[in-house]
Amino acid sequence: MAAAHHDDGLRVGELAEATGLTVRTLHHYESIGLLVASGRSEAGHRRYDVADVDRLYRICLLRDLGLGLPEVARALDDPSWAIGAALDAHLDELDRRLAATAGLRRRVAALARSAADAQHPTTTDLTTLVEEMTMLDTALERRIAILVYADIEAAHAYLARVFGMVGGELTRDDGGTVVHGELEAGDGVIWLHREAPEFALASPQALGGASGMVAVLVDDVDAHHAHAVAEGADIRYEPVDQPYGFREYGARDPEGHLWSFMKPLG
Repeated sequence: MAAAHHDDGLRVGELAEATGLTVRTLHHYESIGLLVASGRSEAGHRRYDVADVDRLYRICLLRDLGLGLPEVARALDDPSWAIGAALDAHLDELDRRLAATAGLRRRVAALARSAADAQHPTTTDLTTLVEEMTMLDTALERRIAILVYADIEAAHAYLARVFGMVGGELTRDDGGTVVHGELEAGDGVIWLHREAPEFALASPQALGGASGMVAVLVDDVDAHHAHAVAEGADIRYEPVDQPYGFREYGARDPEGHLWSFMKPLG
């Protein structure tokens, strides 16, 4: 939706309406320094100018590419940024996605016509279709680890303090309870999810045990271990050289998730 024009910039509600973002999201971006309105009205209300909207586009583009908010913040400070080059790259990516989707649609349409004529697709037809679906999904998605916690806020603070992860966004509901958290672990992103019985999602603490482990590569296993010990981590096994070529140690966080911190040997 087109935003109303004001000589002194857009109000926060107008910017939210024009972009489809929520006012809460824009306020959060301001609270963490990602997007601060350049101006204020005489009454003290935020006013966003064209440079602010340019920056918001950059934020949304980087988020669409799968970056966490801490990564976005670093990318925004890149002096080589040029909106023309970014738009060209964005356009290339959209063209690639459209071409892949169009090809998949043509194949599905052909199979649908065959099925209408009582011709069942062959095994090759179906395996090729699955392959194209997988390739399309792979092209569009980034892998993000999602861990379930009963107390997301406490887990967020613990993982940053004890394991050295970079704290990102915390999202609260209308009552102020944290319902989503983000952390960076090296070049990966970890989301912290609330317990949700409706989706059979529960913390290992509630289940009485973990069913998996998160492995994180670190620069120095022994130094990382020493820091974790100093911060009171529950160490499950000490640093050890494994026969599969990694030095690693294991720990358990307060809600029972298991962690392995490792580095390749040699």
